[in-house]
Amino acid sequence: MAKRRLPSPEHADTLSLNALRSLVTGLLERSQQAEVRLERLEAETIQLREENAALRLENTRLKVENQLLRDEIARLKNLSPRPPFRSSGMEKATDATPGDKSVSKKKPRGPKLDVKRVSRQEILRVDAPDGSRFKGYRSFYVRDLVLKAELVHYRRECWVTPNGKTVLAALPAGIMGGYGANLRRLCLMLHAHGQVTTARLTTLMNDIGLDISKRQMVRLLTKELDGFVAEDAAVLHAGLVSSPYVTVDDTGARHSHNMYYLTGFCRMTSP
Repeated sequence: MAKRRLPSPEHADTLSLNALRSLVTGLLERSQQAEVRLERLEAETIQLREENAALRLENTRLKVENQLLRDEIARLKNLSPRPPFRSSGMEKATDATPGDKSVSKKKPRGPKLDVKRVSRQEILRVDAPDGSRFKGYRSFYVRDLVLKAELVHYRRECWVTPNGKTVLAALPAGIMGGYGANLRRLCLMLHAHGQVTTARLTTLMNDIGLDISKRQMVRLLTKELDGFVAEDAAVLHAGLVSSPYVTVDDTGARHSHNMYYLTGFCRMTSP
């Protein structure tokens, strides 16, 4: 069936009313035909994807069955069985959506993801011979750690009301016994995650330049932990709520003639 020749839309302002009607009618017919073809192609694509997934599943099943038969033949011949083959990645391929860029593209490796968070910049000079031409700079990023002691002097305003009551400015949150919140966070993290003892923590802080005793270190690690306990509970609650499913496992060990238990929660994270 030959396509009906439509009037040119470039000169629509010069067309007659019948020609405009013919142009609009023809465009609508072609649009409807294109929609029908598109729906048919989408249905065929879905069917082909389902067939492809079924073929992949059948291929994997045949590979497993083939490997089992090879192992059985090797057992009958008193030969060592072959090692199991690696996963084909079929589940990842079928579960991934076509527009998911995180699955199709690999994440870059190496320490180049933090170059936008430069703390400071230094220009290194060089004594070049006379007549040399300046060609700009060559960047080189260095990751380093700075640990230094800091003694902050808080001058708290003190007022006396007309009735004789003293009003004193409050200290920032987290200060405990003359030690700041950052110091306490670091000590708690090293003690809980790094298994660093109080004696070694005291020595480490003294080497950095902080004047702290072992008794004061014990107080930092054991006193006024309600805020950290609440934060830990909030983190656990957020993880349980935001994850589609949670895997739970527990273990136990005897310590100092007492049995202790540990329950671990593992949740799915985005790739």
